[in-house]
Amino acid sequence: MTSPDPQPEAGAAPIVLETRAVTKHFGGVAALSHGDFQLREGEVHAIVGDNGAGKSTLLKIIAGAHRPDNGELLINGQPVTLANPRAAQELGVATVFQDLGLIDHLDAAANLFLGREIHRRAPLSWLGVLDKKEMRKRAAREVVRLKVNIGSVSQMLGGMSGGQRQAIAVARAAAFGTRIILMDEPTAALGVRETAAVCDLIRQLSDEGMSVAIVSHSMPDVFAVSERITVLRHGRTVKTVRTAECSTEEIVGMMTGAFESSILPENRRQATERA
Repeated sequence: MTSPDPQPEAGAAPIVLETRAVTKHFGGVAALSHGDFQLREGEVHAIVGDNGAGKSTLLKIIAGAHRPDNGELLINGQPVTLANPRAAQELGVATVFQDLGLIDHLDAAANLFLGREIHRRAPLSWLGVLDKKEMRKRAAREVVRLKVNIGSVSQMLGGMSGGQRQAIAVARAAAFGTRIILMDEPTAALGVRETAAVCDLIRQLSDEGMSVAIVSHSMPDVFAVSERITVLRHGRTVKTVRTAECSTEEIVGMMTGAFESSILPENRRQATERA
């Protein structure tokens, strides 16, 4: 039996995104058989699990990249059906996938405005002429707001480090009225300093009131930035716990099946009190 969310504390922030018993099959393979997840306003919430647990499938369903076979997806309490990632973006949900979706031969400003390019006024707009000056001006403002260290927004993406590229992808997600950001392995293949910078950026998004869901294999990063952790195993939600009330060993134990959810953390405290 799953326990998708510990009892909310008094005054807990409202739920802005929720999945209820979502399922997804690819042919005869059940990638997700029971996915329950809740994201609260302004929180960083980590989704973890071993390879094949269903965490990326759950993220892609929320992002609009996959349609669930069954179950519900709710945004701000309203059931929604997302035909594609664009539909999710229109509802304030942006996703930073692991491949980032950036283009090396464009500069940082052009990458930030991918799909939302600003055109020159008519008649030049009729010819598809871009207003590169305005895009660079707005991109520079966004980079300063998010404290992204990339030098110039005119720099070509191909010359940037992995951490800088990740920061540009996050800035693009955060720049257009986004309230919910999904991130798939945001610190994968980054060095220590760049990982710290990305973690700082995630915390800043939360401080600004955005809700951030991250899929990650890195337990140190999960414990560094998240307020809650949802564990998936074999396509099912095992449990959601508050990060401050559990340990890495307990999370890994839930991921592998070594620890049953019944002994973790609030149930264990209650048992101790009774003893």
